[in-house]
Amino acid sequence: MMARLTLALVLGGVIGYERGSIDRPAGLRTHMLVAAGSAAFTVASIYAFLGEGTVRDPGRIAAQIVTGVGFLGAGTILRTSSTVSGLTTAASVWLVASIGLLAGAGLYWVALFATAGGFVTLRWAGHLQRRRLSRVGEPSITGAGLGSATRPAREETIVS
Repeated sequence: MMARLTLALVLGGVIGYERGSIDRPAGLRTHMLVAAGSAAFTVASIYAFLGEGTVRDPGRIAAQIVTGVGFLGAGTILRTSSTVSGLTTAASVWLVASIGLLAGAGLYWVALFATAGGFVTLRWAGHLQRRRLSRVGEPSITGAGLGSATRPAREETIVS
């Protein structure tokens, strides 16, 4: 069981390191704590209620992890008149909760794959997207084939 919690801490730290390295509001500690907390709740839901006469439903705690972390992630999202920031960080907190849940359930390879996929996405997908938009503009549909097929990047900016 300690290996599950340790794996969750380490994998959460990988994602948290990426977020912290670019000065996002939820960094290394937050991601590690969310992953470890999710793993601890998962381990408890699987093993703590093994006695006779008890009804076990590990899915109930997993569902509450998703809900609780959704509220935590929502706290990282900020909107001003022309910008929205924190969406990617909120998604990374949600991803780390699932990684902790997977590690806590003993699904180590799935947790590792989710971490690798999340890290690659966070590190390089934004660069690829900005590079593509700088070359071709942002896609736009203006109706029945009239008007331009592309338009310059929108005025409202989204900061990840």
